[in-house]
Amino acid sequence: MSIADNLSLIREQIAKAATRAGRNSAEVELMAVSKTFPAERIEEAYEAGQRVFGENRVQEFAEKAPTLGAREGTTYHLIGHLQSNKAARAVELFNCIDSIDSARLLRKLNDAAARLEKQLPVLIEINVGGEEQKSGVPPVSLELEEILLAAPQLQHVRICGLMTIPPWSENPEHARPYFRMLRHIREDLAKRNLPGVGLDVLSMGMSNDFQVAIEEGSTQVRIGTAIFGRRTKL
Repeated sequence: MSIADNLSLIREQIAKAATRAGRNSAEVELMAVSKTFPAERIEEAYEAGQRVFGENRVQEFAEKAPTLGAREGTTYHLIGHLQSNKAARAVELFNCIDSIDSARLLRKLNDAAARLEKQLPVLIEINVGGEEQKSGVPPVSLELEEILLAAPQLQHVRICGLMTIPPWSENPEHARPYFRMLRHIREDLAKRNLPGVGLDVLSMGMSNDFQVAIEEGSTQVRIGTAIFGRRTKL
């Protein structure tokens, strides 16, 4: 199947999952995760109507960006772990940073965005499974509180919601408790009416489990393999 065919199928599956949950499919944004794939595959997805893309590495996308150029309506998200020494370059390249895991990184991004006179949307990454090999802050932690407290003081970054990657399982139902946990975290934070913290975005669900994520309230699913095919590991 072509990328266009894959996108069409995924959009149908998103619509069905939303219907099962009593939701409007328009509430769920599809992000095409294009990491490790060449710019030509991104262009093919763009021609098929896709506008939101996710990349894992700053340097990899820096190599693709000149080929892609500016495309109307397109946004590029950094969804992988970001080292603070690459914050400035990330702000130059990406429209959104979806993997905030420290107040220090948030401040670095704010300083870089200020220099570019740019407003940068970001998501806080929550490590719902407590996995040591994954980035993100624990659900209840000093690290999370530091991010929330720093947000109102920073004028060039805007927290828009939460992101997570649950522990891997071939059975998508095994991810459901983790997706539900993130939804509950968002609900609890919303009750606090935290200044400078928006919670509209709940980014969770990938190729194997996105339909379960939608049933649990996801507003943004990140799909790579089901769109572009199996990737070559770097």
